[in-house]
Order: sequence, then C-alpha cells, then structure tokens
Amino acid sequence: MKSNSEIKKEAIEVLQLEAKALEALTHKITDDFAEVVNIIVNLKGRVVVSGIGKSAIIAQKIVATLNSTGTPSIFMHAADAIHGDLGIIQQDDLVIVISKSGNTPEIKVLIPFLKQANNRMVGIVGNLNSFLAQQADYVLDTTVEREACPNNLAPTTSTTAQLAMGDALAVCLQTLRQFTDRDFAKYHPGGALGKQLYLKVGDLSNNNGKPTVLASDSIRHTIITITKYRLGATAVIENDQIIGIITDGDIRRMLENYEDTSKLTAKDIMSSNPKQIEEGELAITAFHTMKDNNISQLIVTANAEYSGIIHIQDLLKEGII
Repeated sequence: MKSNSEIKKEAIEVLQLEAKALEALTHKITDDFAEVVNIIVNLKGRVVVSGIGKSAIIAQKIVATLNSTGTPSIFMHAADAIHGDLGIIQQDDLVIVISKSGNTPEIKVLIPFLKQANNRMVGIVGNLNSFLAQQADYVLDTTVEREACPNNLAPTTSTTAQLAMGDALAVCLQTLRQFTDRDFAKYHPGGALGKQLYLKVGDLSNNNGKPTVLASDSIRHTIITITKYRLGATAVIENDQIIGIITDGDIRRMLENYEDTSKLTAKDIMSSNPKQIEEGELAITAFHTMKDNNISQLIVTANAEYSGIIHIQDLLKEGII
C-alpha cells in the first residue's frame, strides 16, 4: 500500500510530465499545420480521421470536436478500413491518420490504398522516421519524450499530445469559419450546453403565469396571489407600470416589523425598482443576473411591459445551471 502523500506525488508527476509534453508541442507547429488548416477550411468534402488502438479513440474525439465546431468529419477505424470501410472515403475528402509509431501493420496496409485513391493525407504521428510520416502529404508531429506510464508503454502522454493537436486544429478552423456561440448551439440543441446558448427567458416565464397585484391591494390578497402562482413573488403594478416586487422574503420582513398588518397594502411592503429582464434574453443571462444580485426571481418584460416572472428553479429544472 502506498500512502496518500505518495499517491498524490505520483499523480502530480504524471500531470507535470504531460504538461511538459504539451509545452514541447508548441515548438512542433510547422507550416504543415497551417497548410492543413487552410486546406480543411476550403474543403469540399469531409475530414476522415482514422487510427488503431488508443489512437482510434483519440480519432473519435477529434471527429466529435470537429463536427461540433462546424467541420464535417467522420471516423474510420483503420482495421475496419482494410476490411470494407474504405468506401467511406469520397473523392473530395481529406484523410487524417493518427498513430504514435506510424508503423503498425494496419496502418502500413491502409496507407497504400489511401495513396491510390489520391486523397490528400495528414499524419498525426509520434515518429518522424515512420512509414506514416514518410507517406503522408502533411505531417503533424506529436513526438513525446516518454509516456507517463512507469514502464513507458501505455499510451498516456502520446495520446494527450494527439488530442491536443486535434484541439488546435479544431479551434483554428473554428476561428477561420467565424463560428459563433449561436452556430455552436445548432449542433448542441439537446444538452445543457445548447440550452445555455438558445433557451430564452420567455420560453420559461411564459409557462409560469403572470402573478400581479395592484399597489393598493391588501396583504391578504398579495399572499394569496404569491401562493397561487408558486413563484415566491408577485409584481406590483400601478397605472399599468411595474413599480415593485413582493417576494416571500418581503412577507417575512413585514411580519418581523409589523404587529398589525391589517392596514398595510402591497405598496407598503414591496421592494422598489425590481430587477427586470426582457423575455428575448437568454435564460443563462437571467441566471447571471440573479447570481450577481443574490436574488431568486426576475420580473420579465416584453417591450418594456410586464410579461411574467422567471424563478431560479426554472433554470435548475432545465439543467442549464
């Protein structure tokens, strides 16, 4: 058994080793990298990414990142490619082959077929003297000094370098395409990330009803209104204008400050100048406003007119915070 301090020390050494490898990678960004980026951004076809073993897993992640940032991509397993999946590759596609050694049997069998098809080929490779490096049209060097594995065998540092190189490609392409957060949302409509980028305040507040009391309404009526809508608050209206908000907290403070509440009206206990947000704003913006002001509700407006209330629980239910 190792002590906690020994385990932590070993973990730190792994991270430091991988960080050092990534730092070294910054010196391996050559003109080949820039040319590959320019080729892909003008590509009529797709980016086909292939690999074997752990490199295949990295290839799948790179494909996912490219697709989500606007570069049509597809994964092709190197072993499956030589058993029928070569049909995936179309005439205008660019092929990226990922391999640490660049000399695995599957890669050696695959590359001649890729060359016959005349598709441009990029090698993300950790051995510049390898078969892959020699045959590729463009080489992205991911050579590492050693693996984080104590035996220098298990792909660790090398796969981190491959993944980082893929990220660098994706981000450069994203920038060239002027790919915005709105574009990003189109490819992530179902998850929490997508909701942060497209879900509007009105999408949530319109389901909540529109709790309203007049400035002159009684406290009893105010409490009934707050209870009815289950939002912990109601807007206070006077002359068709929003003049305040009453929350559960305002009710508690009233009970602390007044023994007799029978003569009080909504205007007497409301909080003036309530925070407001337009229904067309992003829901995540509503969350940041609530967080910055340490509140749980916001008055929602539509063209400056009262539209409803959004509660922080609405955002929690959607899973965007």
